[in-house]
Amino acid sequence: MENHEEENGVCKAESVDGSLNVWSCQNSDSSSADHLVVMVHGILGSTDDWKFGAEQFVKKLPDKVFVHCSEKNVSALTLDGVDVMGERLAAEVLDIIQSRPNIRKISFVAHSLGGLAARYAIGKLYKPASQEDGKDSLADSSEGPPKGTICGLEAMNFITVATPHLGSMGNKQVPFLFGFSSIEKVAGLIIHWIFKRTGRHLFLKDEEEGKPPLLRRMVEDTDDCHFISALRAFKRRVAYSNVSHDHVVGWKTASIRRDCELPKWEDSLNEKYPHIVYEELCKACDAEDIPEGENHSDDIEEEMIKGLSSVSWEKVDVSFHSSRQRFAAHSVIQVKNEDMHIEGADVIEHIIDHFHA
Repeated sequence: MENHEEENGVCKAESVDGSLNVWSCQNSDSSSADHLVVMVHGILGSTDDWKFGAEQFVKKLPDKVFVHCSEKNVSALTLDGVDVMGERLAAEVLDIIQSRPNIRKISFVAHSLGGLAARYAIGKLYKPASQEDGKDSLADSSEGPPKGTICGLEAMNFITVATPHLGSMGNKQVPFLFGFSSIEKVAGLIIHWIFKRTGRHLFLKDEEEGKPPLLRRMVEDTDDCHFISALRAFKRRVAYSNVSHDHVVGWKTASIRRDCELPKWEDSLNEKYPHIVYEELCKACDAEDIPEGENHSDDIEEEMIKGLSSVSWEKVDVSFHSSRQRFAAHSVIQVKNEDMHIEGADVIEHIIDHFHA
């Protein structure tokens, strides 16, 4: 049973299991909307976390998108591990696609831990080009050989917002640990008591049966998960990150950068996007490309950066340093609660304005 709401031309349906779908109420718009946008919340989150963002997507792109706010990993289910979350999300996406046969394109917009779950899920959902019945790849082929699809759909945008791509272990990766290695070592030992299996994944404490940590494995293709091929299938990949005041996910891990690559930024002069302080397009680079003077041959973090940098990324840096809600930057960047975090609305607008629909 679903609870339907209609407001300002936007229809919302929330079911008993917590799922939230958002689309245009105009029949002509909804029938032509062939682009599924999957929005994924972060740790201990819920479908409501992306409610504002979902509504803005439909208001601005009413005839193009159907938005689904993921519900299979709500609340404490986010503590079960990145892989378990990814498996659930993959199954959820398949169900949505089967229920909407008109869908032709797919995008993901994920906050925090949700970005890691989404990366795992697309690795499971990826179909190589050779499996597409001999058809030409639907995705952009500017980065090498023909690309595959996500569940047979054209992969458009893969967008992460304050996602710990490099995990939470390392200098200043989790700001509230103050960058002290001694504190981080203690956190790594006890984190599984608080955040259970997910905590072990985030702090790279999950080496099992001789295998590298899961996040390290997720920067290359494996026998049953095409993690990098799936990322490459998307027309664009975007990483939004807070440059400061994010007390959950640090700037470096969210923006997939080395310390030496963190840019110098200045206050925005753009009235439309006052909190966007730096943007750059990072082209795909070969695994052996290492910044001059850097040597991290045995460093897992360096291996993750190299793997993720084998595809291009748009990187968008955000600052709420002058905002009243700057100490809640991790939630403001998502507009988790419209009443409390509305200062991040320009970031949502930036996401939608640059979205390939």
